[in-house]
Amino acid sequence: MAANFSLFFAFYLLTPLLPLYLVECFDATKDVVGLVLSGYTLTALLARPFSGYLVDSFPRKKVLMVCFFLFFIFFGGYLGASSLLLFTIVRTLHGAPFGALTVANSTVAIDVLPSSRRNEGIGYYGLSNNLAMAIAPMVAVYLYRLTGDFQLLFWMALLIAGLGMIVDSRVKLQTKHIAAAPSPQLSSLEEGKGGGRTCSGPGRGLIRLDRFFLVRGWLLAVNMVFFGFCFGVVSNYLAIYSKEVMGITGGTGTWFLLLSLGLVASRLQGARALREGKLVQNASQGVIISSVAYTLFVLFPNAFGYYGSALLLGLGNGHLWPAFQNMIISLAHHNERGTANSTLLISWDVGIGLGVLCGGVVSELAGYTPAFWMVAGSQLAGTVLFLMATRAFYQKHQL
Repeated sequence: MAANFSLFFAFYLLTPLLPLYLVECFDATKDVVGLVLSGYTLTALLARPFSGYLVDSFPRKKVLMVCFFLFFIFFGGYLGASSLLLFTIVRTLHGAPFGALTVANSTVAIDVLPSSRRNEGIGYYGLSNNLAMAIAPMVAVYLYRLTGDFQLLFWMALLIAGLGMIVDSRVKLQTKHIAAAPSPQLSSLEEGKGGGRTCSGPGRGLIRLDRFFLVRGWLLAVNMVFFGFCFGVVSNYLAIYSKEVMGITGGTGTWFLLLSLGLVASRLQGARALREGKLVQNASQGVIISSVAYTLFVLFPNAFGYYGSALLLGLGNGHLWPAFQNMIISLAHHNERGTANSTLLISWDVGIGLGVLCGGVVSELAGYTPAFWMVAGSQLAGTVLFLMATRAFYQKHQL
């Protein structure tokens, strides 16, 4: 949790202000900003399937540390990027270790959790993301308003990522046997005592689609694309939208704080339901509350809609995310946990990437208000899909 907090703190320290950085330092247009920022998500997306395969096929601690080192060292690239082209290259390449690291770290977290507390534990693990989301944007906005120095933020992100890498190096995992390719006669994977793994089931040594993408969870993945699309637009264009449309210049940090308070509150409130296995109930509450939040945000372009939507969105996503993560893990064998995690994150990345790209294009052509109406429509479509099809799909196919 501490390492996860560090990596997301470093990530969210830069995310809210990067559009402003590109505009102010490189005179980038809105559509160019969208293209530059979407590159990070694209490479994270490309890395997810391979990272899921790697953490399921090789010693997870070693994979975790390599990914964390690469994530850490790329922050130094921002300090030396003196042109828009160089910044674009560094930002785009940085997405790959981020994508791999989030898969590796969450899979290791699942490994160290006792199976009887896994549903609940994943919800608590997500609190570290939420706390980082609450604190980092506030710190970033405050420091930028105080100093106007983006280089300071890049240095901070580098140091905090390094701290997270040191913390993760202290994680202790039981030694697990990485099996060779199983014989064709073996058809099921059995979990050995003490968390050991034996070689049967989907086939660790076989290179096939299901080792990179959990095919059994395809509908949950499609559904998550809709929700990722919404957050991609909001997280990247919130500061500019609030300044140009609402006239709110110093509220971005407060918005993220309220969002994270809602996330923390919903995760604590929903812990009991997760412990009891009420995943569908938690997810249903989450998608409905999030739909109300995005609609409120665009329907009332004032302080009430702005800050009220943040709190509601936190409450909604706090129910939605741990429920969806546990649901897709429930569709996977235990030697496919990395693949299951990467599948969910792939779909989130696809949504965010499309959101960043489409948000930039639509805002350039028609303005920010139509872009955020597009967000509300995407969330509503995802909600209808979940209630009408995805929850029944999960209940039918869970292992």
